[in-house]
Amino acid sequence: MAPDAARAGAAVNAMNRARAALSASLLTALLAACTPAATPAPTPAEAEAFVSAAETRLLALREEATRTAWFRETSLDGVTSEAAASAAAALTAAAAELARGAARFDGLDLPAPTARKLTLLKTTPPTVAPDHAGFEAELADILAELELTYSAGAYCSAAGHDCLDRNGLERTVAELRDTDQLLDLWHEGRAIASTMQSRYERLVAIANAGAVELGYADAGERWRSVYGLPPDVLPTELERLWNQVRPLYESLHCHVRSVLGEEYGTAIAPPGEAIPAHLLGDLGDGRWSAVYGLAAPRTRGRSYEPTRQLERNRVSPSDMVRHGERFLGSLGFDPLPDTFWERSLFVRPTDRDALCRAGAWNLDGENDLRLTMCLGVTGDDFAAVHRELARAYYRWAYRSRDPLFRTGANDAFLEAAGDAVALSVTPAYLVELDLLDRAPSDSYDVPFLLRKALDEIAALPFALLVDRWRWQVFAGEVRPDSYNQAWWELRAAYQGVRAPLPRNEADFHPGSSRRVPSNQPAVPDFLAGIVRFQLHRALCAAAGNDGPLHRCSIFGSPEAGARLWAMMEMGASRPWPDALEVVTGARQIDTSALLDYFAPLAAWLDEQNAGRSCGW
Repeated sequence: MAPDAARAGAAVNAMNRARAALSASLLTALLAACTPAATPAPTPAEAEAFVSAAETRLLALREEATRTAWFRETSLDGVTSEAAASAAAALTAAAAELARGAARFDGLDLPAPTARKLTLLKTTPPTVAPDHAGFEAELADILAELELTYSAGAYCSAAGHDCLDRNGLERTVAELRDTDQLLDLWHEGRAIASTMQSRYERLVAIANAGAVELGYADAGERWRSVYGLPPDVLPTELERLWNQVRPLYESLHCHVRSVLGEEYGTAIAPPGEAIPAHLLGDLGDGRWSAVYGLAAPRTRGRSYEPTRQLERNRVSPSDMVRHGERFLGSLGFDPLPDTFWERSLFVRPTDRDALCRAGAWNLDGENDLRLTMCLGVTGDDFAAVHRELARAYYRWAYRSRDPLFRTGANDAFLEAAGDAVALSVTPAYLVELDLLDRAPSDSYDVPFLLRKALDEIAALPFALLVDRWRWQVFAGEVRPDSYNQAWWELRAAYQGVRAPLPRNEADFHPGSSRRVPSNQPAVPDFLAGIVRFQLHRALCAAAGNDGPLHRCSIFGSPEAGARLWAMMEMGASRPWPDALEVVTGARQIDTSALLDYFAPLAAWLDEQNAGRSCGW
């Protein structure tokens, strides 16, 4: 383990021992003892007044939190970090207070918009502390500690030199082909997560107590309630979607395991068994792109290289953003405000530190759109520009809605809409921009689709199992003494992946997945991974596309743009099936568009897997 990481882990453990935190049992006892006095039954008029006041209050707090977060992202120092943390804490405290206040109106017969706003107030903060002294501050401390511990994860050589941060680890495992080194990096990349478990146990206790106070059985039920379905229905719906995709995933798994066996030997990657996790180059998000070089077709043309085309045409980072604006303008969207170009960050500054995480912003909820992206001139970043600009336009489109409706139709739609636009960054689109002379032949389709599947299809079961695990933890079905065992059981069941080393309950491997220490739901990632293709197919149909779905670009189609804008400008003012219907004509999420998109790859995988022992 890196010296800094070790010191961070020791500091966290010391804080844990020193903290006079209440036990989960004492927390339950306190909540039982502090039952509020009976109050008069609320009225619809009071509910309307409450919502109106909440929107006014949250609008100001969100604007301040967004503005200070922007300065932290683009000019990282102690002052901006402190200001951003203070503003975020004020917003979190207000959101928690308003969530508890909204619960008072449960059961009232209210107009649909008011009822929707109350639901959004109750479910928007991922975790709400109970309304008792000290718990809110303790929750904030726990979340900060978990984030800090995750960020501190690093690896150093035995001599203490050549240290790698998490990004460096990701790049290195993608290049290594030595199993001993891969195993060492896999183990060290997860070592610091073991210091998280006691804090995570406490997080679960506080989150559950806060959810119960709002009328939910536990924090998992509260998370599931955001989708407008009965909480016990959502898991069944997710399984329906997963079972439709699973045959494609199993074919991908079979092919990857076979080529890993060829590279490393079948004693390490045996046929018919789960894949040892260290061979996949996955440090915590389920993506397998690190093994593309092994899994790529040997006899077909390699995929075209958009990075090379951009370099040949001397495209700059700002040119990439201009191309993105031109794409969205071709759909009928307005030009970006002049302030966007004056205030956005496209390249890493040389005069200050910046986090440089890709993000689309609307600082005032009106016209102050901005982008943060430290761009490289690469094909991946070119597509990412289009994705983030689409999300910026989404935030611009719903600016006229009431403050509580200024968000995506649900927490998957903002992500899915941007991803759907990025799917249109195809060779044909580059031809339209004069960045490519002609589109490659269909011999390039399988390599292109395989590279995308190793990221997007491989990540689907991982996103699903992360929240499956947390729901079981929140419900008490998985106790702290079996956190790690349950985690690897789910990884085996959904992914066909196993730990390459003996494990025990001191490891807390869930902490190595970003979504767990950040306490953010993962179901939106799963749903967005399906909805993006559903939106893409419908937009392609509106654009008159009659060719293969993976080759379609909606560039230049106002008809497709009108559908997309209609969904975007709704924000969260209507249930998400209404938003989906505006674009697709359907009210149910389904995977047929995803399967259409990857159909050439599925046929190729079937050919490759003939005679192989698949499954696990």
